[in-house]
Amino acid sequence: MAVIDSGLTSQAIIGRFYRRLGEFARSAWWTKLALHFTSTQESETYRWLGMVPQVREWVGGRQVRPLRSAGLTIVNKVWESTIRVDADEQRRDKTGQILVRVNEMARRVATHPNKLLTELMLSGETSPCYDGNPFFSTNHSEGDSGAQSNSISFDATTPSAPTGAEMFEAIVRGISQIMSFRDDQGEPMNESARQFLVMVPMPFWASTIEALSEYGRDKPNPLTQSAGLEVSWVANPRLTWTTKFAIFRTDGETRPFIFQEELPVQVHALAEGSELEINENQHQYGVKAIHAAGYGFWQDACLVTLT
Repeated sequence: MAVIDSGLTSQAIIGRFYRRLGEFARSAWWTKLALHFTSTQESETYRWLGMVPQVREWVGGRQVRPLRSAGLTIVNKVWESTIRVDADEQRRDKTGQILVRVNEMARRVATHPNKLLTELMLSGETSPCYDGNPFFSTNHSEGDSGAQSNSISFDATTPSAPTGAEMFEAIVRGISQIMSFRDDQGEPMNESARQFLVMVPMPFWASTIEALSEYGRDKPNPLTQSAGLEVSWVANPRLTWTTKFAIFRTDGETRPFIFQEELPVQVHALAEGSELEINENQHQYGVKAIHAAGYGFWQDACLVTLT
């Protein structure tokens, strides 16, 4: 009678990892906020960031707009995550305990860009974007745009605990600010904007739910009904803000952030027949990726500080 080995093979574990990685990646919010580029070297310089010329009457020949002499450079970093399991434990596993760890590693890898973008948000008031100003700044200016601010304030009774009504008004104010931005020729940039994402810290969770929920059949949310906007939201536990939140446009050709990837996630296994198994009775599964994130278009973002 043949004996059936019920243990997990390394190939099965790796296959499960990639399946779960794809599932988690599809639901990660970073994909809505970042332009995804393939990188072919240690760093990439983005000289094309900035305004596209407005259509003009052809008078006196073409007016060519060159790329910037300097651009925003994003340096790739190498990332890894590694787990070890006892070889006998893997062979005996019938309850899915190892797969739980594999699934968790896949989740952490898939949502790592969430962490990188959150760090960019938190440093956005001091770290420069392509125009040399902080990403969230009150003094952005290009050509004939005039001074523009994507960092605004809103009065609230208790800034760290806004009411649903206050949160609604603050969100409207932020969306209005994004839609008012002009390019270097004084032309509106976001007049066709209809989709936005509101990123809030955990203390704002309840008020955001109230602000963006439907008010009832007889009193619909004016953002979705009257204005025809699609406003989604994310409560981000990585944000350490206590009186701030951010709004991002998500339906434009541009995005507020850039995610560049030199090496997609790879899985390396030391498993059946390896020296690690022979000498230490262990199996090891490690992932490696090379990527980085940086600032894209500040015009697709607005920081709202409650005061």
